[in-house]
Amino acid sequence: MLALSAEGILPKVDYAIFADTGWEPRSVYAHLDRLEREIAAPAGIPILRVSSGNIRDDALNPDHRFASMPLYILNQDGKAGMTRRQCTGEYKIKPIKKQVRAILGYPYPARIPREVFVEQWVGISTDEFHRAKDADVKYMRNRHPLIDMDWSRSDCVRYLSSLGLADTPKSSCLGCPFHGNAQWRHIRDTSPEEWADVVAFDAAIRQGNARANASGNRLLGQAFLHRSRIPLSEAPIDHVTAAEWAALQQELDSGEDATVLEEGVTDGCSPWACRGDADALNRDDFGLAA
Repeated sequence: MLALSAEGILPKVDYAIFADTGWEPRSVYAHLDRLEREIAAPAGIPILRVSSGNIRDDALNPDHRFASMPLYILNQDGKAGMTRRQCTGEYKIKPIKKQVRAILGYPYPARIPREVFVEQWVGISTDEFHRAKDADVKYMRNRHPLIDMDWSRSDCVRYLSSLGLADTPKSSCLGCPFHGNAQWRHIRDTSPEEWADVVAFDAAIRQGNARANASGNRLLGQAFLHRSRIPLSEAPIDHVTAAEWAALQQELDSGEDATVLEEGVTDGCSPWACRGDADALNRDDFGLAA
C-alpha cells in the first residue's frame, strides 16, 4: 500500500505507521529502512515508528507488567492449554492508537469530536477478505484498498517483484508462538544468532513470565514457544506438514511465493487482523493514515 501510494496508483497518504514490538527479525528492520529510504522519503510520506516497549525484555523483567504472549502450555495433569494473547493489543494496537490521537491533536484522555477522524488503510488482500473489519473506535475508519482493487496476495507479490522488493519479509515477533515450522526452520537455517536468541527465550519462559512468578502467581505447568510443547531446540520443526507441501506445490505451479499454512496459521502478524485469532487457532504492521 505504501508503494502504491508513493507511485500515485493510490492517493497519497499522510503517514505510514509501523508498530514495533522491539523483537522483529533483523531482516524486517532492514526492509523498513529500505522502504523509508527508497519509497517513502522520495514521495514525502513520513514513516512513524511507534512502540510500547520490547516484548522480549518485558517478559523476562519481574518488575514490568507483561501483556501475555499466546504460549503453549503443558499442564501438570498432561493436558494441553494456551495462555491468553494480549500482546497484539498492547504492543501493536495501543501504540498505533496513541500515535493517531497525537496526529489528530487529541491525546488520551481527551474526547475526540465525532467529526474528527483518520481514514486508516489496512493491507488485507482478497485472500483474507473475511478479516476486513471496522475499527473499534470512531476516530479511526478502516479502509481496505487491496480488496477495493481486487488484489490477491499473488497480485501483491507480482507488484513488489516489479519494484525489486520480492524479498519483502513477513513481519512478526522473532519468537512468536504462532510461527509455523517453515518459519522456525528459516530462522534456524539463515540466522544462527537469532535462532540462539529464540531458543534461549523459550527456555527462559518455561515457568511463565517473570512478573507473574515474582508476584507468586506461578504457572501450574510449563510454557513453550512451539505447538508441540517440546523445548524449541528439540521441537520437530523439520516436519513438513501436508498443508506446507500443498503451498510449496502452489509455489512451483505459479512461479510465485506461496503463503504457508500450518494448522490454520499463516506466518506473519497483523495488528488489525491477527491470524492467531479464534477462527484460526481457537496474525502488514503498517497502518496508513489518509
